[in-house]
Amino acid sequence: MLAIAILAAGKGTRMKSKLPKVLHPLAGKSLIERVLSCTQGLKPNRKLILVGHQANLVEDSLKNHKDLDFVLQQPQNGTGHAVQQLRPSLEGFNGELLVLNGDVPLLKEKTLSSLLKFHKESNASVTFLSANLDSPAGYGRVFTDKSGLVKQIIEERDCTNEQRKNKLINAGIYCFNWQQLLDVLNLLSSENSQNEIYLTDTIGLLKKALHFEVDNPFEIKGINDRIQLSECEHFIQEKLKSSWMRKGVTFVDPNSCSLSEDSSFGTDVIIEPQTHIRGKCSIGNGCHLGPGSVITNSTLAENVLAIHSFINEAKVGNNTSIGPFANIRPESKVSDNSKIGNFVEIKKSFIGEGTKINHLSYLGDSVLGKNINIGAGTITANFDGKSKHRTIIEDNSKTGANSVLVAPIKIGSHVTIGAGSTISKDVPDKSLVVERSKAIVRTKPN
Repeated sequence: MLAIAILAAGKGTRMKSKLPKVLHPLAGKSLIERVLSCTQGLKPNRKLILVGHQANLVEDSLKNHKDLDFVLQQPQNGTGHAVQQLRPSLEGFNGELLVLNGDVPLLKEKTLSSLLKFHKESNASVTFLSANLDSPAGYGRVFTDKSGLVKQIIEERDCTNEQRKNKLINAGIYCFNWQQLLDVLNLLSSENSQNEIYLTDTIGLLKKALHFEVDNPFEIKGINDRIQLSECEHFIQEKLKSSWMRKGVTFVDPNSCSLSEDSSFGTDVIIEPQTHIRGKCSIGNGCHLGPGSVITNSTLAENVLAIHSFINEAKVGNNTSIGPFANIRPESKVSDNSKIGNFVEIKKSFIGEGTKINHLSYLGDSVLGKNINIGAGTITANFDGKSKHRTIIEDNSKTGANSVLVAPIKIGSHVTIGAGSTISKDVPDKSLVVERSKAIVRTKPN
């Protein structure tokens, strides 16, 4: 039996933020989401999240996780006090308790699996992750006897100068035999410099305490401030970009770009400087993105060019050109061989194959057929003050510059709309339509 408890109750005062620390984003996912993701393959019987500061925000952020139990820690009086709050929820539980921190987001599932395996094979009361650091400042120090059993963990602020020279540190990730831990939880006290109940004090009270040293110390890096958050972001981004470059993606200036872990790329993709791929994106072979583009939760087929543009929750077909300075908004689909030009905005619309919208236009709630040419400055007036209405333009039609189509409206196929027209009625196939008021010119009196 395995239960996992994630400590997520702290204020995170050093973040200087109204947002709980565990909800700060790291490469597109919150810290707590990242910690949860490394537990998926462990198949625990229980998952418990200890919440406290702004508990409602933390719980709401995890509402899609149906297998979580939330335990309130109020007040927040240290890590030992947090684990004490688990007793009612784990009444009758007989197994191992894995304790994780909600602000240690780089842990690997493989590391946790190895920790659990070592703990069980050693028949230990507790096994925790450790690391040897050249600069151990800020971490509790681990002290062992000659046989390797851990005798004590001393928090840095409680160490003597001599004890601080010890470079073996506690990473704060524990695997306990729950029944043995229960026997000593009531013995913990807050007689220390922080006046808090430390979970580390259980180490000296339990029968057999062991440590398991991680291969990569950066994996156990905790986040206490925005500098450390930035360091972890850089670590993830470097890893992601290096991986994709090995698979055939070119980054012209990797340091100026960012990716999400949920994005995928084909081969011969070129990513120019200042381009950012966010959320779940699929980028096909031969795409050329940027400079200065932001792609979010979108699918781009092959050979798409997107320069200085935003594409958000949209689908873009093969051999399509976007931008510069285009904005493709959610629920839009741009079909193959189309062109969306400079300063064009597309919202919740379908753009047919071979259609061109080259300049300064807005199309909202629209359905466009094939091989349509939208003249510069064409606007679909889709909002009447209360509701949004649809514009339909069928194949092979074209609009003149500065046309306004007042929805709901249907423009047939092979229609030509004269420049400067405001059209508010349906237009049949194979028509020429011009709607303009008579020019009135008056000269000024002398």
